[in-house]
Amino acid sequence: MKFYINPKIKKGHINPELQGHFSEHLGRCIYEGLYVGENSKIPNVKGMRKDVVGALKELQIPVLRWPGGCFADEYHWMDGVGPKKDRKKIINTHWGGVTEDNSFGTHEFMELCKQLGCKTYINGNVGSGTVREMSEWVEYMTFDGVSPMADLRAKNGSKKPWKVDYFGVGNENWGCGGNMTPEYYGNLYRRYQTYVRDYKADEHIFKICCGPNVDDYNWMDRVLYTTHRCAEEKWHGFMDGISLHYYTFTDGWEKKGRATDFTEKEWYKVLKKTLYMEDLINHHAAIIDRYDKAGKIALVIDEWGTWYEVEPGTNPGFLYQQNTVRDALVAGINLNIFNKHCDRVKMANIAQLVNVLQSVILTDGDKMVKTPTYHVFNMYKHHQDNELVDSHIETEEIGLESDFMVPNLTESVSMDSKGKLHITLTNLSSKKAYSIEGVIAESKIKDVKGEIVGGEIHEHNTFDKPETVKTKEFTDFDFKGDVLKVKIPASSVLHLEVTI
Repeated sequence: MKFYINPKIKKGHINPELQGHFSEHLGRCIYEGLYVGENSKIPNVKGMRKDVVGALKELQIPVLRWPGGCFADEYHWMDGVGPKKDRKKIINTHWGGVTEDNSFGTHEFMELCKQLGCKTYINGNVGSGTVREMSEWVEYMTFDGVSPMADLRAKNGSKKPWKVDYFGVGNENWGCGGNMTPEYYGNLYRRYQTYVRDYKADEHIFKICCGPNVDDYNWMDRVLYTTHRCAEEKWHGFMDGISLHYYTFTDGWEKKGRATDFTEKEWYKVLKKTLYMEDLINHHAAIIDRYDKAGKIALVIDEWGTWYEVEPGTNPGFLYQQNTVRDALVAGINLNIFNKHCDRVKMANIAQLVNVLQSVILTDGDKMVKTPTYHVFNMYKHHQDNELVDSHIETEEIGLESDFMVPNLTESVSMDSKGKLHITLTNLSSKKAYSIEGVIAESKIKDVKGEIVGGEIHEHNTFDKPETVKTKEFTDFDFKGDVLKVKIPASSVLHLEVTI
């Protein structure tokens, strides 16, 4: 297999936010996963688990989305501020029918982001909320002066305002967020976003419009058309980004498949469906291009990842699933795709952070385990804030069924601020290793370091065996002049740091 890299040709900037994350009031993501309260026996800082926060800081998480998801459009932020004993208890109607005591609210989220050192992405309530409610929430969080909401924030313990980096005006309003038509939502978006104000001239809130589910190209087109100041101008005017949601199922919504008990055919099915992300980006970006030739509107893929049946014996509404080498490949493939499309894709948020869907961490009481997906993100962090460089790899089609053939390899390459190249490769074959010969144009290779995540396709980490799948040093390479030779094992994700 031939691999070509030209470091002289820069293709775009890789925002750190392409490796963003998502935390919803769903199952054990927030409670038990991230937040245990200050009185818990589990070591914590202001209620945040020390072990989880420490592990997430290692990933250099760039941005965290909250409070949903479907939960966002039934969340009323006033319920989650003030003394905890006085906060309203509600039923989480979307996820498991359990009691939500609102002990984790705005102040707690901002504290979590402070501990993680990451940017904030707040999702507002359009489905069941009011314009005033959203306006006052933005004022509560960001206004530094005398006002009813700023005074209330100070009374509740935070005299200084916070910085809201991203704000989503509704979530999945085509479904759980109100079952709206695109034209109706588009007009609501025009109205609601008006009141997501920048109270500081130098602190712009990046406004995100609710985009489509998967391949609903009509939603993308109609929402963009409706939100224009006028159709003839072809100018967006009101938004900085528009979202896209895509989950990978084994067969479909009704047959999601198992997280650990799957066949080799299902291995290739899931990888094939993961690769569909590139088609979605290409088609949706083409629609955005019609309205935004200047490239100002970001495509924000703020929910992505695998969705399987829940683990046996767990609450079906908690969406708790295991995470195998297959999920490591899904993560690597998607992150390579996002890198390759960094000209239009400016943020992506895997679903979800802890104990839900394709999470990077699982917890059980005071125990914590890093998933294979965690280790992939830990390798890909070396792409953050880099420049994408021109690259191409020769591939061959592999698989067991004609409908689910996949390329054997995917890749992306970036250059960091010190001039080092970071190459990430995925081998989609369940059994076969491949020898790759790479040429780095007009360069002389001085040094190479490698690390790899992989193994037998079903392998995963448990609380009894937490290091079955982990990052290992990789040395099966050779280099001379501008040529780099690598042998990548089956079912693996590889990162090479190349000094030229």
